[in-house]
Amino acid sequence: MRFKRIIVIVMDSVGAGSAPDAAAFGDVGADTLGHIDAAVPGGLKLPHLRRLGLGKIAAIHHEDSRICGSYGVMEEISAGKDTTSGHWEFMGNPVDTPFPVFEKAFPPDLLRAFKEKTGCDYIGNEVASGTEIIERLGPAHFRTKAPIIYTSADSVFQIAAHTEVIPLAELYRICDLTRREVCIGAYEVGRVIARPFTGRQGAFVRTGDRRDYSRMPKRKMVFSYLKEKGYDVVGVGKIGDIYAHVDLTETYHTADNHEDMTVLTRQLSAHRRREGLFMANFVDFDSQFGHRRDPAGYARCLETFDVMLGTFLAQMTSDELLIITADHGNDPTWKGTDHTRERVPLVVYSPALQGGVDLGIRSTYADLGQTVMENFAAGVLPFGKSFWRELR
Repeated sequence: MRFKRIIVIVMDSVGAGSAPDAAAFGDVGADTLGHIDAAVPGGLKLPHLRRLGLGKIAAIHHEDSRICGSYGVMEEISAGKDTTSGHWEFMGNPVDTPFPVFEKAFPPDLLRAFKEKTGCDYIGNEVASGTEIIERLGPAHFRTKAPIIYTSADSVFQIAAHTEVIPLAELYRICDLTRREVCIGAYEVGRVIARPFTGRQGAFVRTGDRRDYSRMPKRKMVFSYLKEKGYDVVGVGKIGDIYAHVDLTETYHTADNHEDMTVLTRQLSAHRRREGLFMANFVDFDSQFGHRRDPAGYARCLETFDVMLGTFLAQMTSDELLIITADHGNDPTWKGTDHTRERVPLVVYSPALQGGVDLGIRSTYADLGQTVMENFAAGVLPFGKSFWRELR
């Protein structure tokens, strides 16, 4: 059957074990779900995800035999393991050339361009944890009024500022200029990220007003094909930012996983007589617990998501198809603070399907996009193989 609405939920960083090419990334043995499950007394309590088939594809305990979803794993072919490359590949645009990373902070000519184009000085210029650097450099930020510049193992140019020192609108202006006029050519990072924070020293807190300024994609992606055919393309969370707001018909920025689920549910209800793609990124797994190497917190986040998912599943209608996946791994037991190169879960559910289909190992994330394209008769992508006809 053809579904009127396809819902894609990306559990940001919830990997399902080392990818075949993990050695090239130093990640052989990484396993986000498996290692979190092993770290939690009694294992992860994820009854709804298990019912959809997660226990069939991830190294987690207490297998539930009553499976109502279909399940598999997907492998990434993009030259990277970050948010942008993963999401772009979902929609038919694998990244061929790795985005530039800066292992020893940004070079002088890039920072000269930053000062010239934005009219700002800066402090920092380090490879650092965002929470740690704002705590350490916060007092100097108040004194100098200069934004805090830092990067990480990802291809990012991050700009942090206290909202009382640099108002949000000004921070966004600085980031937009940095995206368009500074991080270009050899320095065209995957994302420029606005990192606003509030509070006082000892209690600085990053707000939910983060914005990601992505590169413009080089290939036409699923969103464009669907929009051309008159379908809705609705992004929730940082989806709009990740895809540079190209051909989304609606986009809703959110602060956390709870707001993601609230907004996604509300928009689906409002669009029940319409057709199209609804895509949401649930970022807390990655930003709050993966990068901070917090297995216990990551486990609580997964279990809270599972509770919300149970309510969401009960509200689905027979003309809706849900696809849950992840964009990369971020094993909180792994060395460093970087993402990990892993296979990602693929669980698929609709009240109209009996489930229980083993979708196997998919050779590219683009299988997801190809499936969306086939459902909406929107054409064929140059990458990926649809699993639409395998569902039952």
